[in-house]
Parts: sequence; structure tokens; C-alpha cells
Amino acid sequence: MRVGFGGALAAACEAARSAISNAKLSLDDISVVCAGLAGAAQPESQRKMKKLLTEEFPTQIVKVCTDVDLKLEATGEGRAIVLNVGTGTFAVGRDLSGRVVRVGGHGPLLGDEGSAYDIGRRAIIAALRASDRGSKDSPLAARILHDLRISDWEDLHMRVYSVPDDVFPRIFPVVATAADEGDAEAQALLEGAATELAGLVADLVERLELKGQRLLLVKSGGMVGRSEYFDRLLNERLKIAAPQAEFGELVMSAAEAAARLALRLMLAADEGR
Repeated sequence: MRVGFGGALAAACEAARSAISNAKLSLDDISVVCAGLAGAAQPESQRKMKKLLTEEFPTQIVKVCTDVDLKLEATGEGRAIVLNVGTGTFAVGRDLSGRVVRVGGHGPLLGDEGSAYDIGRRAIIAALRASDRGSKDSPLAARILHDLRISDWEDLHMRVYSVPDDVFPRIFPVVATAADEGDAEAQALLEGAATELAGLVADLVERLELKGQRLLLVKSGGMVGRSEYFDRLLNERLKIAAPQAEFGELVMSAAEAAARLALRLMLAADEGR
């Protein structure tokens, strides 16, 4: 949704061909191509990407799923929830029967509450409102301008409307550092984000009927490990949302998860012949 179908296709093909080359294989050795792509949850987008990839890999079986599917696959087996906190946010969960439910991941225009994008946007809105009132920049606002090397709010305003993806997410590290140093405004922004993110997990616990059941809870994404204050706060909120959860890590990379999905699809196809 951010880079367009052409950009996504080019990146996926480059990654696939690089993997084939590194494995010292040829395209003829490949039976299945599995691509886990952000934005592929929408049926029409998934169909279009599958068509484009099939044109690039015409003799292979092509499966298109989401990056969310790959991260859940990378947890292994059993009850699990993956909370992704980065430029965007989403959560996906699986119960013991294998039923999968996804929440969030609607993009910056329709959601992504608690994301780096959302935190940056909220920080800028607060700073612009203060500027409109003629108030002096808060310590956090002044730090944002300084660290992003932006001269003033008019300059930032122009940059936001030109390339918002290049502005809002870059503000999160500034907020994270300020929060760790005790800045109250930064801490309030992270508190709101932690509450939103825990809400995604609470929704999954309810929909998958996991209340009171032990499960694996994995946090992933670029916001994890960037701020002691945020990590501590998020863990506290998540323990309330899912009291029986055990925090853990993905047991494999997303790339390996894609390969495993492809292998299962190949075996299923062989059995069907």
C-alpha cells in the first residue's frame, strides 16, 4: 500500500532470485514461491500480487499471504499471539485448533494506533497546536526539530505533506529517548500507545476464547527494545490483557516460515496428484 504493486513486485522478485542464487540453485529447481507481503490481507490486493508473481514465476506454484501469516507461522505450534509494533501495528493469534484471527494492520489512514507512525503524528499535532496558541516549544517539540534537522514548524509541515512516511516514524526514537530521560510529554505519548497495543491483544484473547489459557506472546517490530520505559509499560499492559501469557521469541525467521509454508503447499500438491 505504501510502495505500490510495482515496487512490491520488484522487491519480492529480487529477494526470491537472491535466495535462489545463494542456495546455488536455478529457477527450474523451484516448485513453490511463497510471498508474505504487508497489505496482502485485502483479497483484491492478494489476487493482483498473485497474478503479477505468477507472470514472473510461470512454472511455479505461487502463494501470496501476509507478513502477519509468516510471523505467526514463525512461532511454531500451539496457542500464540504475535504483536507487531513498528511503523504500523497489527496482532495475530491462533488457538489450539489452529483457528487464526487478525486484528489491526489497517494502515495509517484507518488505524495503526500505537505505532511509530501514530506516535510521531500525535507528537507533531500537539506541537502544532501549541505553536498555534503562541506557546513556546516544549522540550520534546524542540528536540524533535533539532534531531530531525528541521528548521521550524512550517518546514516540518511541508515535509509531512510531501512524504509523511519519512517524517512520522522517525520521531519515535526521539520520543523513546526523551521518555527514558523522564520527559513527561514523551511518557504520556508512550502510555497511550501501550494502552492501544494491549487493546489489540485483549481483542484477540476474547475472540479466540483464550482467557485463562496459557499461550505464547511474541512482541516484534522496530519499536521493541528502543525504550526501557516503553518496554516496561507495554509488558505491564499486556499482562493485564493476557494474564496467562508467557513472553517469548519467534523460533525462526520470517523467511524460514515462508519456506516452510511453501514446502507444505508443495507436499499437499504432490499428494493431490
